[in-house]
Amino acid sequence: MSGAEDAGRGAPRSAAQSGSEDEVLLREAEKIVTAIGRMFPGLCEAVLHDLRHPDHAVRTVENHLSGRRTGDPATELGLARIADPAYPEVLQNYPNRFPDGRPAKSTSIGIKNSEGTYVAAVCLNLDVSLLSTLNHGLTELLRTQEHRPPVHETLHARTVDELRTVTESFAAARGATPRALATADRTTLVRTLKDQGFLELKGAVRTLTGLLGVSRATVYNDLRR
Repeated sequence: MSGAEDAGRGAPRSAAQSGSEDEVLLREAEKIVTAIGRMFPGLCEAVLHDLRHPDHAVRTVENHLSGRRTGDPATELGLARIADPAYPEVLQNYPNRFPDGRPAKSTSIGIKNSEGTYVAAVCLNLDVSLLSTLNHGLTELLRTQEHRPPVHETLHARTVDELRTVTESFAAARGATPRALATADRTTLVRTLKDQGFLELKGAVRTLTGLLGVSRATVYNDLRR
């Protein structure tokens, strides 16, 4: 590299060079703002601020949810960035509110040029009022009553094999076999099986009489006790 080139690289940039770079940054940011806004129509406001001109900073707006238009002034956040180059470059997902009171979730991205000066900001304002309404509707849809029906309900199909398992488990819990159950326990078992829908199964009563060693009449008498 020649000495002339070294000297040129270390020289301060002219106003024309700075202005050219700033315009390139703004044009590229404008593409992003337009694309994001058109991806979420009616839901997310996307705004590009030209921080070089705070009195008419708004350069591009997609989805005018806040009512702002091109040529409107910078917001307080934009003015803070102009005043302080050390202001945070990205503020993510902070709560905000549109002029009509609707809640919003906002993100603001400051854009600096090569000299470290804020020249632009991309601001995204998501209308969460629609999502809040949807969330409330889903909450109501999923909500169940506190009280339960008088019988325990399960949503799987009953089988005769399950009837046999329930009967054997019931007897084992009382230290007996199904055939050795006391009359009161047998009556409780038969009623429980009836309440849980087992006795509606084809062949259920025949299976149960074989397990308990009693007649069909005994099972029906237990149901009437």
